[in-house]
Formats: sequence, structure tokens, C-alpha cells
Amino acid sequence: MTYLLGIDIGTSGTKALLIDADRGGEVVASSTKTYPLYTPKPLWAEQEPEDWWQATIAAIREILDESGVDPNRIQGLGLSGQMHGSVFLDADNNVLRPAILWCDQRTQAECDWIMETVGREKTVELISNPVLTGFTAGKIIWLRNNEPELYTQVKKVLLPKDYVRFKLTGEYATEVSDASGTALFNVKKRDWAYEMLDAIGIPRDWMPRVYESPEITGRITEEAASLTGLKPGTPVVGGGGDQAAGAVGNGVVESGIISSTVGTSGVVFAFADKPVVDPGLRVHTFCHAVPGKWHVMGVMLSAGGSLRWYRDTFASAETCVARALGKDPYEVIIDEAATVPPGSEGLIFLPYLSGERTPYADPHARGVFFGITLRSNRGHFVRSVLEGVAYGLRDSFAILQEMNIPITQVRASGGGARSELWRQIQADVTGYDHVTINIDEGPALGVALLAGVGTGIYSSVEEACRSVIKVVATTKTNQTNKLIYDKYYQVYRSLYQSLKDEFPKLSEIVS
Repeated sequence: MTYLLGIDIGTSGTKALLIDADRGGEVVASSTKTYPLYTPKPLWAEQEPEDWWQATIAAIREILDESGVDPNRIQGLGLSGQMHGSVFLDADNNVLRPAILWCDQRTQAECDWIMETVGREKTVELISNPVLTGFTAGKIIWLRNNEPELYTQVKKVLLPKDYVRFKLTGEYATEVSDASGTALFNVKKRDWAYEMLDAIGIPRDWMPRVYESPEITGRITEEAASLTGLKPGTPVVGGGGDQAAGAVGNGVVESGIISSTVGTSGVVFAFADKPVVDPGLRVHTFCHAVPGKWHVMGVMLSAGGSLRWYRDTFASAETCVARALGKDPYEVIIDEAATVPPGSEGLIFLPYLSGERTPYADPHARGVFFGITLRSNRGHFVRSVLEGVAYGLRDSFAILQEMNIPITQVRASGGGARSELWRQIQADVTGYDHVTINIDEGPALGVALLAGVGTGIYSSVEEACRSVIKVVATTKTNQTNKLIYDKYYQVYRSLYQSLKDEFPKLSEIVS
């Protein structure tokens, strides 16, 4: 038997996935270990890198124990993770402060300064994207401006999965898809944007070496082997940022196939043979985990995160009922939504709980319930959350259409794809049938396949996907519902325009 291991360092937890390459990528074992997210101030988001590492150790040990697989038979390991986060290391490789995450919005002033210093046109020429608050560059400058005593101690800046890579292999390394989201990377040249680094005063040697996603970047050290149970010397490939890795895990490795993923964030991801850039810079153009290819990606910051917020804030009764029935609380919550007609009888939710990125790069944007009446009950509120997220995804589909990017098939994934109702809402709102595949393991599966490519089990990423991934079901658009949603979507779109000047005023008052 030949096994491959994928590890995904997510925002809510780290997942380890073991697959059998000899049996078509069959999942042998899976383990997820969770950890907290800290919000020391409104719109801030941080995590402790040590939590990621301890979760990685625990998840690997659990799947080895559960499966009984001999670690000698694990041919390779791939890493995925939440993008953009900043891990600052000193000369002794100590973590200097909690990592600032992708959904953190504190760095608007720093991002504005970078764009002004480099120039907007030059910035887009160098990195093919604007500098946004979620990206890594602004976090580094924020540290310089606000915590200068720590900044002077920095020797390396790593992304979340690459910190775990360092702990596993002792190597400072990243790969092209994750590096694309730092705002310090030349997406067209697939290398660091050295001119950008120099212009804003970030030392070049703070950046790790960059690889293509299937390339071997290091091997498991003796120390990491003793902690995890893996075999010393096991190859670790580049892997991918969570979205590029998830695209591989969904087989989105050829033109026309789109993935629509509802996890904590919501992502519409399109394959591209060339680095095409949206003139309005509303979507991101990044390197794909497929060597020599790119992708275009629309990102909303609070998709599944909006439903989780609703559960934690308003659904304590449903959670108690679910516990008594032995069900997942989300099942009970979504059952309430199913009792409400499409459009939630005029209740509309803007899912901007963490600001927004696509189509509005606005760190000040806030969540809104609009259209509340005496008739609005819990079912209306939860359905409006599901629909608001779908409207946000439709924004990205509309931009892809404007860019003439072909859409021949939409593959639904993430937690939002597991709910039949939410999947139907997404198909009805966007107007595209949504298909699901035989393995819903997302980024962890994607990087396990990349490990298979890097170690020679598969000849290419495309061949790996063809051998493992199959479409198994289709959710067809209900045209009657689509006509209803078309009308509400226009109201949804107008609400941001009506409120956009008020959001920064609110932020100023709060801060």
C-alpha cells in the first residue's frame, strides 16, 4: 500500500488526512483538532502559531493510531493552510507575537501607505493585485509602525502552513500559490517582487525560498518524527494556500471548471492558463498550485463564518435541541430556514461581519439585517443568512462573466455544500447548477495529491485529479426561485451603495 498525507492548517482547526493512493485516493483516516481565534479589538483577528503546531502533532498521531498504517508506507506529505497570516520569528526562531490573520482589518492605513509609496499602477504591475488589509504586507508594516521593539527582532516572516513546515522540516520555505497572497510576490514571474520589498523597506532575506506546489521543500526531521510518529526523512512538498489546494482537491485544474467553496470564508475560484487581471481589481489573480498556471479568485470574508456567528449568537435553543437529539446544531438551524420561502419575505442579510474583499475591498463594512418586520421569525433570519452569503458569491460569478472567463461547471465544496438546502439556494441565486464530487475533503486532499505528484506517484496534478475525483451529484437551478432571487439581489446590491459612506463613520466612533 502507498499512502499520502495532507495537512490543512485552517482558521478553526488543523485537519490531517491520510489517503491510499493505490485505491484511487480512498480516505483511510482523518482527524481535526480545533483551537481558538482571538479578537483583542473589533475587526482584529489573531491566533497562536504554537496552537497550530500542537494541533498538527495531535492530528497526525490520531490518524496513525486510528489507521494502524506503518509510517514507512507514507510516501509524502503536503501542507495547506489559511492564507495571508503573518508569523514573525526572531534569530532563534522564537515566535515574537500572535499571528495576525487573513480576516484581520487593522492595516488599512499601512495598505494605503504602500499603494501611495509604490504607486497604484506599479503595484499592479509588480503583484497583479491591490494591497488589501487581509494580505501579509500590511501586517509587516503595521508591526513596524506599532510594535517597533518587536519589529527590530524579526529575522523571518512565514505564512501559517509554512511555520508548520518549518517545525516539521527545519526549512524556511513557501510555494507560489500562498506567496501570491502576501502582496509581496510577482504573480506573473512566480517569484518574490524584490522591487516591491525594497520600495517599502522590507528586507529580502525575511522571505523564505519559494517553490512550485508539488516540489519537495524538505524532509521530516528526527525531532518532528519523534513528536508526530512520522518516519524521519519523509518528503514534504510545497503544498498550497487553502484555496489553491482546495481547488486541486476539487479537480479545478482545467479551464471552465469553477469551484464555489463555503467555509469560514466564501470563495469562487476559476482556473486560468494566463495571469489575467480584473481591471477593477475586485478579484485576485494568484498562481495556481498547478505548475505554470494561475487562478482568479473572488473572496468574501464571512460566508460559513456568518452562519457560525448566527449559531453562536442566537441559536442556543437549537443547539440544546440538537444535543438532545444527537444531531449537528446546523441541521436544526437549517431545518428552520427550510420553513421560509425563497427571499425570506424581504429580509436581506449583508454578510460583512469582518469587512469585505470581493467585490468591495472595504475593511469598514459591517453586517446588516434589512427588511425586518413583525412577521420575521428565527427561520427568516437564518434563511436570510444563507441567502446573503449566496448573494455575495453571485457577486464573484458576475465579475468572472465580465472578464469572459468560461464557466462550464460549478463544483460546490466546503460546509455550505453539505447542506442540501444551502446548496440549492446557491444554485438558485447564482443561476448555475452546482455539482458535488465523490470526496469532500478539500485542501487536505489537494495537498495529499500534490505530495503524490512530487514523489512520482502521479505524473502531473491533472493526472492525480483524474485518477481520484469524480462528479457524483447535481443540484439544478430552480428557475422559478431564480426569478425571485434576481429581484432581491438587486436590492442586496443597492444596500451596500446606500451604506458605504456610513460604515467608516461607525468604525471611527467605535475606535
